[in-house]
Amino acid sequence: MRYISTRGQAPALSFEDVVLTGMASDGGLYVPEQIPQLSHDDLAAMAGLSYAEIAFRVMKPFVNGEIDDETFRGLVHDAYATFSHEAVVPLNQLDANHFLLELFHGPTLAFKDVALQLLGRLLDHFLKKRGERAVIMGATSGDTGSAAIEGCRHCDNLDIFILHPHNRVSEVQRRQMTSVLADNVFNIAIEGNFDDAQAMVKASFADQSFLNGTRLVAVNSINWARIMAQIVYYVASAVALGAPHRQVSFCVPSANFGNVFAGYMASRMGLPVKQFVIATNANDILHRTLAANDFSKQELKATLAPSMDIVVSSNFERLLFEAYGRDGQAVSELLERFQAEPTALAEAPLAALRELFASHSVDDATILEVIREAHHRTKELLDPHTATGYRAAERARTDASTPMITLATAHPAKFAEAVVKAGFPGVPLPPHMDDLLEREERFSVLPAELDKVQQYVADRRR
Repeated sequence: MRYISTRGQAPALSFEDVVLTGMASDGGLYVPEQIPQLSHDDLAAMAGLSYAEIAFRVMKPFVNGEIDDETFRGLVHDAYATFSHEAVVPLNQLDANHFLLELFHGPTLAFKDVALQLLGRLLDHFLKKRGERAVIMGATSGDTGSAAIEGCRHCDNLDIFILHPHNRVSEVQRRQMTSVLADNVFNIAIEGNFDDAQAMVKASFADQSFLNGTRLVAVNSINWARIMAQIVYYVASAVALGAPHRQVSFCVPSANFGNVFAGYMASRMGLPVKQFVIATNANDILHRTLAANDFSKQELKATLAPSMDIVVSSNFERLLFEAYGRDGQAVSELLERFQAEPTALAEAPLAALRELFASHSVDDATILEVIREAHHRTKELLDPHTATGYRAAERARTDASTPMITLATAHPAKFAEAVVKAGFPGVPLPPHMDDLLEREERFSVLPAELDKVQQYVADRRR
């Protein structure tokens, strides 16, 4: 298995090199050169297996023997042993044919744990094998940062620097990052928004000279291993509801598009998916693109679902690469136009996307309405991001006879402010976090200036 860039100008890499590289040298994102296939029998044989065993079987073709089976099984088992639920990602039935896939039973109560508990172990494995140290730089709109820190805090060969927008994440999200006082963990609060932080991370990967030869590693969803690990829960949940003997549909709260793209990859591998519904908040570039072919930037809006407050969905590039017939030049030209001016997708790629994807956008008032409505109807208390999915699943699904799985991306306690605004007294944190709001914090506030951020990283790496 080799991995190629969505822009077609970077060298193909092995799995190990892709995990350690992140973004391609031509500015693109890596995808597998060939997409592995899961046959009807392969999928049927997964019924009743543990999540860790399904994960091993789904991900093994992407690793392609670069880690021996016994070692890889051990890494996978250890990653998911950190989850508080035996099923790892349990399904919760909401009504006759609508299910909630609970992705928040990991250490930081968000779906990012599913991938980052494994990615930290993969990085440490490969760096130890090479006798190297590395620096992680990541930008977060809320959940990725704490999950990355939790996944890497015990790694012997990594220093981790996470940038978050100052005063633009929830208090629980911030404290989950800033209260980790490990020697290899550094939190930077950027005086700007998520896109400012993401732009500085991308610029640092494009020119890593400020680190004087130390490897820079990505843990954001530009890293292929993140996508690979997320494919698993689409397969596991679909099999639990009867796949491959019947189709299922998924509704995914979406911002950077990595989560949805993982589902798309599961379908390309052979999972029978009827429909993907993309749910967005008021930052709706994905919805506008699909519904009106309006592929353009708009000013960022601060919402009650802050993890989705993103103007540019980085992983959408991976889907565009597939929609444009894996034509890297066409994708590169499209994204150049996108940076300069409002643009649109070509008719054929857009038509192809609309065959499988639908979308729906939800504003803040609707988020609060849905939190109340869903609790009244199901007794489930949804976080604001999952609430966007709940409403989108109802409004955009095309076939009520096909099971709909809405991804619950975070525990409501992570966004207690929104829950309280919806009229509830609050949500208690799980026991292992009940003292979170009293823990000591450690972080630095920096201006959104690339040279100052890079100097900070260079001075503090070990």
